[in-house]
Amino acid sequence: MSYIGKEPQFTQYPSKFFNGDGTAMTVTLDYSPPNAAALLVFIDGVRQDTSAYTLSGTSLTFTGAVPSGTNNVQVVHLGIAQDTQVPVDDSVSTVKIQDDAVTSAKLANTLNITTGNSLTIDSGATITNNGTASGFGVAGTNSFAARITSELTITSNVDTKLTFDTEDFDSEGVFTSNTFTAPEAGKYIFSANMYCNANTTEAVRSAQLWIQKNGSDFHRLIWASGSYATEQPMTTTVLMDLALNDTVEVYVNVNRGGGSAYIEKGFFGGFRIQ
Repeated sequence: MSYIGKEPQFTQYPSKFFNGDGTAMTVTLDYSPPNAAALLVFIDGVRQDTSAYTLSGTSLTFTGAVPSGTNNVQVVHLGIAQDTQVPVDDSVSTVKIQDDAVTSAKLANTLNITTGNSLTIDSGATITNNGTASGFGVAGTNSFAARITSELTITSNVDTKLTFDTEDFDSEGVFTSNTFTAPEAGKYIFSANMYCNANTTEAVRSAQLWIQKNGSDFHRLIWASGSYATEQPMTTTVLMDLALNDTVEVYVNVNRGGGSAYIEKGFFGGFRIQ
């Protein structure tokens, strides 16, 4: 059979019988109706006006005495109020959410990944930046730079750790006591230089500059010549694969034949690249 509009839907209306007891009795319903008009109440087959009873939740109280009888009172629900169900915490699984149902309007503007957690992006996935982004990648993190700005006096021909009197920047407190300590594992780049001079008539006979990793030589540059120099600049740049808490320091050895040697200028800096 064809219909204009929506096809009629039919359902069963819950009904319950009670025994009259000759008093203005109260009966308990199985459901809580929204109001008195949502019920059909019959006594001995005669429909009662809504003024013949009052409602409080599932309790229906008659305003007058109900004749005694067996199943002579009938209450029919014309509808059942539907409770709004709130899912308990952690009860909605992924499969219950429709694909593409979560739009950008439902997402926070800031993605906060706390310590100990990570964000994984599958191969082939892309991140689109529609504004100004910062903090992506690792290049430039864990960075520091320090300099020698006042002449440093050291013992001639003795391996000496350089000390730096000026720290230009230290992004995460990774450079302390003239030592870089890796805050996390990764690939790092370091650069160091020094400028030594005679400071007296005694020339510089040889000069060495190197970077130590965990107290051991990593890369050592050595200058020595038959003709002594009054001054000598040296520079080194190295790439290192560091583990957590590995240390990196700069050492020099300037030989003037005895006494003191002098570092007029110096620099040490680095950052994590991967």
